[in-house]
Amino acid sequence: MMGIDPRPVARSRGRRIGILITSIIAVVITVVLVIVLLPRGEEPVPEPSPSATPDAYATPEGWEQFRPTFHLTPEQHWINDPQRPVFVDGEWRLYYLYNADYPEGNGTEWHLATSTDMVTWKNRGVAIEKYRNGLGDILTGSAVVDERNTAGFGAGAIIALTTQQDDGVQRQSLFTSTDGGVTFQNYEGNPVMENPGATDWRDPKVVWDDARERWIMVLAEGERLGFYTSENLREWTYASDFVRTDYGLLECPDLFEMVDPTTGRRTWVLGVSADASATGGTTGFAYWTGAWDGERFSADTDEPQWLDGGADFYAAVTWDDPRDGDDGRLERRYALGWINNWAYARDLPGGSWQGGSLSTTREIVLREIEGRPTLLSQPVAALAAQEGTGATAPTLAVAPGETVDLPVQPRSDAYRLRAQVDAPDGGEVRLRFGSAEAEVTVGYDADAGVVFLDRRHDAVADAMPETYREIRTASVDADGSVSLDILVDASSVEVFTGDGRASLTSAAYVDARAGVTAEAVGAAVGIRNLSVTPLAVNDPNAP
Repeated sequence: MMGIDPRPVARSRGRRIGILITSIIAVVITVVLVIVLLPRGEEPVPEPSPSATPDAYATPEGWEQFRPTFHLTPEQHWINDPQRPVFVDGEWRLYYLYNADYPEGNGTEWHLATSTDMVTWKNRGVAIEKYRNGLGDILTGSAVVDERNTAGFGAGAIIALTTQQDDGVQRQSLFTSTDGGVTFQNYEGNPVMENPGATDWRDPKVVWDDARERWIMVLAEGERLGFYTSENLREWTYASDFVRTDYGLLECPDLFEMVDPTTGRRTWVLGVSADASATGGTTGFAYWTGAWDGERFSADTDEPQWLDGGADFYAAVTWDDPRDGDDGRLERRYALGWINNWAYARDLPGGSWQGGSLSTTREIVLREIEGRPTLLSQPVAALAAQEGTGATAPTLAVAPGETVDLPVQPRSDAYRLRAQVDAPDGGEVRLRFGSAEAEVTVGYDADAGVVFLDRRHDAVADAMPETYREIRTASVDADGSVSLDILVDASSVEVFTGDGRASLTSAAYVDARAGVTAEAVGAAVGIRNLSVTPLAVNDPNAP
């Protein structure tokens, strides 16, 4: 599909100069170095505008090599599935699975992180402890704000329905919080759903069905999803199922309604973390659009769509903002996922922590594309507040077979690169991040009509299983030109297209300060509206 060169060409002396310049503080010394070290006949590379508050974008002394600077990680031990956040007392309360005994012991519990902007998170400690009620560890589930006091624990109580696993048996338990979701208490009637004899019976996602004034639960049951209804969150009645046998073990389901504000079309969306690797697809958040009649979900088509085409957008959750009002809550949602993949989850490098990180929050909207309701996603707008003053370049032309340094380069360990890339038929644009020793390539192939992410030559690829080295793609209807929005951190790369139809999220390990080159394959290509801005360091474990 794409003629991707397995190795980059040699880096230019201009790249080495760029690296030297970043280590020099004094402006006068920097100018002298540029004059002395640039080869004869080359024009100096434009320097980015300095950040207004440079300390905000510099990692503190002793920061671990692969620790992200703006993605959420625990201070130590293990992280995996995020749990849908709730909005309480002016802040978001997000939970994720956490194993404080890793790597010596197994079992997860719910760890709490809070944020006011869905971007900068702070770890607050364990909210639901494992092994406390005799039913095992705490797996994935969902929390809801019981505004109507349907469960009888008080209006506004936070109710969490989670899977507990003991000796391989999975059951559903209920936990309550009257302090806004900071800590939870065990319900004496647990488990509220006893296992019927199924091997996989987990990950309850609970939502309110406003039209019928009752709760809906979607449960992952192997290669099927089970639907249940309840009046009080404690007693559940089976309603129907949804079966798909081509996407591996189904996990972390989701169910929600959205409206396309342009057409007014209302659509229910059923999502699930699934595996299409057997048919050459990705592993991540698959979704079907369709109708919900209070008992059963009817999909518009058998084949799902995918919210992200990358290798590592798994166990994703979506949510709405109660401040948007009834109409706004149907027009947009937010989502984030676990940047990891069970094919190599325990092999990814970390540091004092393991398990990767959680993704950047994205805003998702529903639009009708060629008659089919489709979810589009972009980084949440609040991320812009974490950007420093960057550098821009208007245009860059790259000849066929040529590789050049971008005229503006990153000067921080995490950054955001935006560009409009143009390629004619037969042309391909490759943006290479990092160095010849460790790089990730993001590109646009005009003939194939895809954006792609290639991490075959990052810092860890050689030690990873083959699936890690597979090139991930996402289709775009670009007609020769596509806008890219790329977020680079110490251990991940996230790619979004301008119209939101395509995104690629993957764990990736490069030296961000080593810079970016552009390569043209097959035809001359162009890069317009290029900008590189630093992203501020957010330490979720700082006081």
